[in-house]
Amino acid sequence: MEAGSPGTGNPGTGETRAARPEDVAEICLALPEVVFGTSWGDRPTYLVRGRGFVLYRAPHHTAVDPATGEEYDDLLVISTPGPEEKQALVEDERLPFFTIDHFRRTSAVLVQQSRLGEIDRDELAEIITDAWAAKAPRSLVRKHLGDA
Repeated sequence: MEAGSPGTGNPGTGETRAARPEDVAEICLALPEVVFGTSWGDRPTYLVRGRGFVLYRAPHHTAVDPATGEEYDDLLVISTPGPEEKQALVEDERLPFFTIDHFRRTSAVLVQQSRLGEIDRDELAEIITDAWAAKAPRSLVRKHLGDA
């Protein structure tokens, strides 16, 4: 997504704005063949051809705020293309992404919706687009993104 495109910041200036929770839906639904449905039983999820790539996680004892001991109640689970990309997002101290033991065997990261403002909308769009591309059929990815 190009900086300055609609909804990303100040048009034409190349500036972007901080990401917001409502950007998740806008970004996901702008991608080809995405529907908003459920997975993991009843969890709201953005899916491409039946495969989830962004999920709203229910509070659970496996994900608690280390400062308060309270279960996180605003977590998103975002797929990544693979373990290396997951590790890069988790290890980058400027980013709000993390993982927990429950997700150690998956290529997904977690982020609190309340911390999305720590990244800009363009970064969020790139991460979500990568998540979509990791789950979408290759032919659909090529059609939408080219040979990327």
